[in-house]
Amino acid sequence: MPSSLLPSVDKSRFLLEVPLKPYQGDRFQPTGYPDLGPGRYAVNRQGGSVEVVLVESPQSMANHLESMCFDPPLSPRQPDPSAPLATCLDGMPFVRVDRPNKTPLTNSILEAHRLNSPYILEGTDTTVLDMLKQNVAGMEKGPVDIRKLARVVFQYDPNAVLHGVFLAKKELAGGRLRLPRLLSAFIEATDAHAAGSGGVKNDHVDPSGDTKKGFGNIPYPRTEFTGPLTAFFNFDLAMLRGYRLGEAAERFLFALALFKIRRFLTHGLRLRTACDLTIAGAVAGLPTEDETAKELKKATSECKAAGLFANPPVTVVTYTGKEAGKDASTGSAAAPKARGKRAKK
Repeated sequence: MPSSLLPSVDKSRFLLEVPLKPYQGDRFQPTGYPDLGPGRYAVNRQGGSVEVVLVESPQSMANHLESMCFDPPLSPRQPDPSAPLATCLDGMPFVRVDRPNKTPLTNSILEAHRLNSPYILEGTDTTVLDMLKQNVAGMEKGPVDIRKLARVVFQYDPNAVLHGVFLAKKELAGGRLRLPRLLSAFIEATDAHAAGSGGVKNDHVDPSGDTKKGFGNIPYPRTEFTGPLTAFFNFDLAMLRGYRLGEAAERFLFALALFKIRRFLTHGLRLRTACDLTIAGAVAGLPTEDETAKELKKATSECKAAGLFANPPVTVVTYTGKEAGKDASTGSAAAPKARGKRAKK
């Protein structure tokens, strides 16, 4: 992507709408929410009211887009902390979390809250916490210096600038340091119609068994939807310029956003088992993956030369809690610990 393709300074947003459709058939399964189910709402379109279904939320889309950094691209449901970055991202800073036996546990790209991950800030290794304390000293009172905060976060994890971060620890300027998303995305289905179906879990051993314990035949309903789908992407160029990170950093972040979008549209549209999508038409205004990769390599070199990236780019911390899955002293498997679902970004 030649630099001349970057939006001109009179543009405050880079907006992209991509029509989608199910890879096979017409039905799709939207994301669901506890005690709510699918996000359904009515909107006025062309003088009438139509139902819209939120297929993928901005929080979930951030997870999907960050998973595109790896080679091959990952799924948010199948994170792999040992996966290598895409070649064009070699040298991009991030924080890696290792177990005491030096095997990778997670990293700031995979973590739902990025640099604010408990595996990065709540362990006995305070490398990143101390670094952040030192760099944000003086912001405890008065207005937060957002530009300085953006430079610090960009140095150690540019993805956290792109997708936003909230450093909630009290030790960090009272827990009020946050960067909004530069890149937002979501998928909607317009004029959606419910497609009801169902099934039954058959128990051929004891059809009349205690269903509360999982035995017996268990019928269940299923609601999917039909309707035109659209993926929406919004990159806030005005906010990016307001950070005053410099041309190299701005070019890097914009190219990184386009690289993720292009990869997501190529590799990441299987959102769920029953929500396997594909592009329904031409995508105008989006460079190819190769073009964005070339620009990323160039911008990475420029950011390194300008001292904008951490050196070395990968900051390593060690997490010693039981959640690491290995005992700190022996390296043996630790007892499993119950945990909740991964938080959305």
